[in-house]
Amino acid sequence: MRDLGLFIIFGVCFSITTSYMGIWEQVESVAQSVHKYEYKYLALVKEHHILKNKHLTLKNKYTELNAKNEHLAMSNSQKLKRMRSIASIHSIDSNNLVQFDLYKWSPSKLLDIGEQSYKYKKYEKSAQFYNALIHHYKEDKNITAQVLFNAGVASFESKNHYDWAMEYFSQVIKQYPGSKLQRGAKLWLALTYQKSGMNDKFIDSVEEFRLKYRNTNEWKVLSRYYEDIANKYKK
Repeated sequence: MRDLGLFIIFGVCFSITTSYMGIWEQVESVAQSVHKYEYKYLALVKEHHILKNKHLTLKNKYTELNAKNEHLAMSNSQKLKRMRSIASIHSIDSNNLVQFDLYKWSPSKLLDIGEQSYKYKKYEKSAQFYNALIHHYKEDKNITAQVLFNAGVASFESKNHYDWAMEYFSQVIKQYPGSKLQRGAKLWLALTYQKSGMNDKFIDSVEEFRLKYRNTNEWKVLSRYYEDIANKYKK
């Protein structure tokens, strides 16, 4: 009886132990599966973060490139607009400081800028504004002998507009024969001929001063160099 009881107890214990072993094997299997999927999940999370960062980087680059493109498009548009604007303007020279057709300067404003620039020896600017006044407002009362004379000097001193200088000094000589500026205009005109390579006209002007204006200040200036002038430009 005792042996039978022990056998039964042993059997029960064996059964329980066997059952538990099966359960632990299942638990371990499940744990391994969970662990395996956990690693996959972590790997996916890591990959997601990498892709997210790449996405943000690409988005920032796209935004930056888009901003640059907009800036370039705006700059090109403004440049094209300026080019069209300049192309539509009859410019006085290649470095047009006046842009008359764009700003529609009044005679008084052109004169004011021309005089102020002349005063501070900004001869290129002065010449251009005087030129605009004289050519756009030919009959304006502001265009006096003094204005024409100053325009001629500014044009000469700019070293870019000897043709303008000849035009303005010639106007002073023809239109204001009794003006105190006439001999000065002739002297400057002679110098303009010389700078322009018009040697025959230059020497003729010098001879005119020698014959007609020997008692003038203008001849005193020329007489100092007359011998050199005559030898250099002798016909």
